[in-house]
Parts: sequence; structure tokens; C-alpha cells
Amino acid sequence: LQRSEVMVAWPNATASSRWEPDLKSACVLGFIPVIYYSVLLCVGVPVNILTAVALTRLASRTKKALYYYLLAVTGSDILSQLFIIFVGFLLETAVFHREVPALLLHSVSAAEFAANHASIWSTVPLTVDRYVALCHPLLHRQISYPARTRRIIAVVLVLSLASGLPFFWWSDMWRNSHPPTALDAVLIWTHVTIIYFLPCSIFLVLNSLIIHTLRLRQRRQRSRGERGPKSTPPRRLGKSTAMLLAITSVFSVLWAPRTVVVIYHLYVSSVHRDWRVHLAYDLSNMLAMLNTAVNFFLYCFVSKPFRGAVRDVVLLRGNALHPQHALRRPQAPMEASNSSLYSGNKRSQRDCAPLSPRRPSKPS
Repeated sequence: LQRSEVMVAWPNATASSRWEPDLKSACVLGFIPVIYYSVLLCVGVPVNILTAVALTRLASRTKKALYYYLLAVTGSDILSQLFIIFVGFLLETAVFHREVPALLLHSVSAAEFAANHASIWSTVPLTVDRYVALCHPLLHRQISYPARTRRIIAVVLVLSLASGLPFFWWSDMWRNSHPPTALDAVLIWTHVTIIYFLPCSIFLVLNSLIIHTLRLRQRRQRSRGERGPKSTPPRRLGKSTAMLLAITSVFSVLWAPRTVVVIYHLYVSSVHRDWRVHLAYDLSNMLAMLNTAVNFFLYCFVSKPFRGAVRDVVLLRGNALHPQHALRRPQAPMEASNSSLYSGNKRSQRDCAPLSPRRPSKPS
């Protein structure tokens, strides 16, 4: 990500007439971004660490792939906060005024893009996993297990690291007064494709298929309920599906403004020529970085087991379920130990298959 320059004035800036409007726009937000990113860092890092500890307990307890994917998302969010917010926005921009070696600037830029790509693309296998679990439950039982999940996460992280390397040559939008070059255009379009268009397309397609499948099952349930002796109430949207839709929707909304501003900067007006583009880019960056700190609150709002795990961590309690206790009950079904993040019972199974109406009990 490109760091904001609104909170500082550059002493080595040229005094040309073309640069003068930018000196005025550099003070539009003043120190507001510094305060905003400091608060976001002080809140986001602790809650993400707390989320990681709680998810680690749930993953070790249940061995569900879902928890490992959520743990990968949380870890990537922590890296994004450290590289982008702390190193990029606060240290380089606000403290050192970017008066650091160019090699270090470009290296940090590549690390920022790699962490950001990992944060976003960790959500993609999570979406695929939820789609397979809800629409193809039998296949999900065969292919979803911790070892495979860890390999998928490792591949995503390696690819994210590799995808950040080309952005070593990312152009500094704030200091380069010349129009974007062909290399700039290639990097910008590569960035918006990796960061927004491609993952959002995957989210849109898979979430649409999930909703369509659940609606079909709901219709079948209603039809069976009408033919049965007692009508069964229609099944509502499962909490796991609601959580997935919330995570992907929040990402799509928070990152849309930055994507639009970057493309506008490329083809219409640069930051140097229009202070309004400068301001829009600052605000869109602030909005996009908010995405790294909101998942904890979404989990707490929806998930009772997650709230319980967080409570245990805060109160320094041990795991409620120990391995030796689980081994004493081999006859328990696998689904009992692999409870969903979003329910303490077997609600996750309702997302995989429609509920059949109860058979009338035989008279005694």
C-alpha cells in the first residue's frame, strides 16, 4: 500500500508552481491520520492477538479446517497492521518523514503488499471450504482435514509473498509528479486485480451459489412440511453462512473506495494535480485498513463458542475439553467434537442437509 503524506510537509519538495497546490492539500487532514492509525494499531493488534489465541484453542480442540483458515486470516491481519500501519504509515511517514534509504522504502513496500495479499487471499480458501461444506457435504468430509488445510494455507502464504515482489518497483504517488508510466499502469492494474476484483469475483460467485443452494433446500423443507402431518418452520440462514457473508461483504465495502481512487489517479487526475484526489486517497486508505481490525467483533457478535474461548483466555482458564477426556468417549460421533465456530451444538449440520420432518410417534 502507498503511505499517506498528508500529515507531513516534505523539506526537499520543489518550489515549482505545479507543486504549490499540493503543499496546500498536504494539510487537509493534518495529524488526523496519525491519530487514527495509532488508535487502530493500539486496538487492532491486541484484539487480533486475542483472536489468534482463542482460535488456536478451538482448532486444537476440534481439529476443524474452519478454525485454521480463520487463524490464517487473523495472522495475516496482524502482519498487515505491523508492516502497513506501523512501519509504513507511522514510522516511515510520520516519524522519519520518509528520509530513509530508497532500498529500504522499496523493500518495505514489497513486504506491505505481500502481507496485504495474504490477509485478503486467506479468506478465499475459507470461502471455498464453506461452499464445499454447505453444497457438497460428503465431498467436504473426504477432503477437509487439518493436514490438507495447513498445506493450503502454506501455499497461499508463499504465493502472497511472491506476489508482493513485483511491487518493489511500485511508484510513489506522492512524490512522483510525472504522469504514471507504462510500468505504473501494469502494477496498478495488477494490484487492483489481486487485491479486489479477483477475490471479490470469487466471493460473489461462491456466496451466490451458497445462498441459492440454501434456498432450494428451504423450499424442499417447506414442501415436505406441507405434505407431512405437521408443518415444520422454515430454516433460517445458518450462522456460519451469515458470518461468511459478513466477512466478505465488509471487505468488499471497505476496499471499494481505494480501488476506485487508484484507478481514477491512473487515468483522470493524479494526486499532484488535484488535492481532492489526495484527500480521497488518504480517506480510502484509512477505510481499507479498518478491515484488519473488525473480524474480532464480528466473531464475538455471532459466535457463542468463540466468546467462550475469549472469556477463557481473558480469565486465564485452560481448555474446557482436554485430549484425555475426548479419548474416553470413542463412541461419540465426530460431529460432536467438530462443532462449528458459530454454534455450540450441531447447527453446522443443518447447513449441509435440510431437516426432514419428524415422523409421528407410534401409539403405545
